[in-house]
Amino acid sequence: MSDTLLTAWKGAQGRLKDARIDSPSIDARLLLEAAAGVSRTDIITDPYRPLSPEQSAAYEAFVERRLKREPVSRILGRKGFWKIFLNVTPDVLSPRPDTETLLDVILLAFPPERAFEMIDMGTGSGAILLAALSERWGARGVGTDISTEALAVARENAANLDLNGRCTFIRTDWGAGFADHSFDLVVSNPPYIPTGDIAGLDPEVREHDPHLALDGGEDGLKAYRDLAPEVARILKPGGTFAVEIGWDQGAAVKALFEAAGFSDVIVVKDLGDRDRVVTNGPDPRTNPIPA
Repeated sequence: MSDTLLTAWKGAQGRLKDARIDSPSIDARLLLEAAAGVSRTDIITDPYRPLSPEQSAAYEAFVERRLKREPVSRILGRKGFWKIFLNVTPDVLSPRPDTETLLDVILLAFPPERAFEMIDMGTGSGAILLAALSERWGARGVGTDISTEALAVARENAANLDLNGRCTFIRTDWGAGFADHSFDLVVSNPPYIPTGDIAGLDPEVREHDPHLALDGGEDGLKAYRDLAPEVARILKPGGTFAVEIGWDQGAAVKALFEAAGFSDVIVVKDLGDRDRVVTNGPDPRTNPIPA
């Protein structure tokens, strides 16, 4: 007797839970949707729909990969971020919900009616830049990266989202090559994991995210030492910067940007109440975000 959508989902959910996989229910559902070509609504409204042998085989292969700690985003080749979906490959960091704290800051600092120029340094998949452009139609932007492969992924994502007319992607080191005072907004999610901590990361991260996007040097702060003076150089007077940080790096990164000449620098917490963003912009936890 063949599996139905419901029995397949529940069976995989139990196996993932036994293996201590985070969010087993969500992971099992996402893999089922892809393997069987169904939607979340289909699973709920037509739970006894049988799977074909080909669908069952595809689902089993997906679940086996997840049991080996391969992230769902790597198995499916795509990941949701903010309100958009992005293609992801082994050449780019898989975007995480914590990074959406940057979007909270951006949308509060730049209301819908304002046109502005932004740069996303170390853009990877283009997640931050493309999410911002999708929300602020008066914005234009540049994404930079030193990885040619990552830039190819970002360009593809921009085209898929029909945003390629408002952004460009350039291979360069941070903001090298751009004139002083070029941008109203400068953002970055740089590598910030101390080199010695990488071996202890979860397998989903350690074995599947590019170490180039993880390794922040001996103390995790190397990128910020490079970024702070570069941000000060390319940001327009009165402009806003926002950088993602590790949960224990708020004070150190704030001090680096203050030493680069910025005032009114704050540390913004994420939804888990952990330090996540250093910025000279507004704090979204104490201000409403414009629609």
